Amino acid sequence: MMPADQRDTAARPQQVSLLGDARSGKLSGNLSAFGRALRRAGVPVDAARIALAQQALQCVGVARKQDVGAALETVLVSREQDRAVFREMFAAFFRDPELAHQLLARMMPRSEREAGPPRARPRVQAALAPPAGAPGTAKPDLELDAAMTASDVIRLKSADFNQMSASEYFLVQRLVRDVALPLPTVASRRTRAGTRGSRIHWGRTLRAAAHNGGDVMALHRLRRRRQPLPLLALVDVSGSMERYARTLLAFLHAATRHVQVGGRILPVCRNVFAFGTELTDLGPAFRLADTDAMLQAAGGLIHDYAGGTRLGDCLASLWRGHARCLVGRRTVVLIVTDGLDTGDPDDLARELGRLKLRTRRILWLNPLLRFDGYTPSARGAAVLHRMADAMLAVHNVSRLQDLAGAIATLVKQ
Repeated sequence: MMPADQRDTAARPQQVSLLGDARSGKLSGNLSAFGRALRRAGVPVDAARIALAQQALQCVGVARKQDVGAALETVLVSREQDRAVFREMFAAFFRDPELAHQLLARMMPRSEREAGPPRARPRVQAALAPPAGAPGTAKPDLELDAAMTASDVIRLKSADFNQMSASEYFLVQRLVRDVALPLPTVASRRTRAGTRGSRIHWGRTLRAAAHNGGDVMALHRLRRRRQPLPLLALVDVSGSMERYARTLLAFLHAATRHVQVGGRILPVCRNVFAFGTELTDLGPAFRLADTDAMLQAAGGLIHDYAGGTRLGDCLASLWRGHARCLVGRRTVVLIVTDGLDTGDPDDLARELGRLKLRTRRILWLNPLLRFDGYTPSARGAAVLHRMADAMLAVHNVSRLQDLAGAIATLVKQ
């Protein structure tokens, strides 16, 4: 029979090594290091959250790795897209001390890297070392995913959205929110006082004359105000466009919220719709200020996500229910789709023709243009190629940065 104290020791779960014992004095330091790693990976972590994490670990204890991970995720993660990043970072941090040290060495400033990684405690090395004589004891080379460190920004900007890992995709979703879209301006119907203009501002002119004894000393003018170019965005949410659609929606929400015109910050007149087998108005979701909240609300509004594509039927629904978006010929239409339409091409051609008559230009944003030998051989793609005024590839961040120039060139035509 095993003594009682030995039985209790054997039954006790293994301690989480890298966090250390709460009484050893290393809990705070390791939590700070883990918080630094998360912050460099793009997760918003501050000193208040680290203090809250320490209190959470004091409540749940550090005896079980699952409890530690759940407690830290609860207090350190506040956004849904950061959960996958946190879990990968947590797994890397607790899988191997050498891997954790290499990860931190990549993330810390140069002065900290030159000092070398901290030495692991002997008990940690002994606990993580393979049994003596066990097969496959040779230690493989440690490799880190560069996307987790958010250091290879140039590579991420040129990487295809559809060929990224989960962690890279979440990082790129944050990158696209910082891409600027300086829209060109157009003259609005409203006027304002100015030194030049085709019309005389009689009110200001007569008021000035009253101060000069009735003598008109100058003719004040009225000029038309400038406003950002109105946009109508139609985003394909079919199965082949799943990743592109989510990224483009995040980009459009952040980049078209407002624009600076003449030193003033003006809102952009934008109408965004998702289409697949049916048309969905994303206006209520786009009125939310936070991009993450917008994506969550859009997911609740779209009922045909990752389905088929019937652009012709969706354009007919646009005419029936949202004709107000097509008033005037100043609006530029952005159609985000790969052109793999399953509807009748004749219906699509007819609806696109109606759209061209009531809008300024149609710009086709096609992720398949990333292939050098791409030709619009599909029936829907052939109709779009014939009816659109221009095409642009939108498969990575660099192409999204070219969108503003493409719109400005299209407007000048």
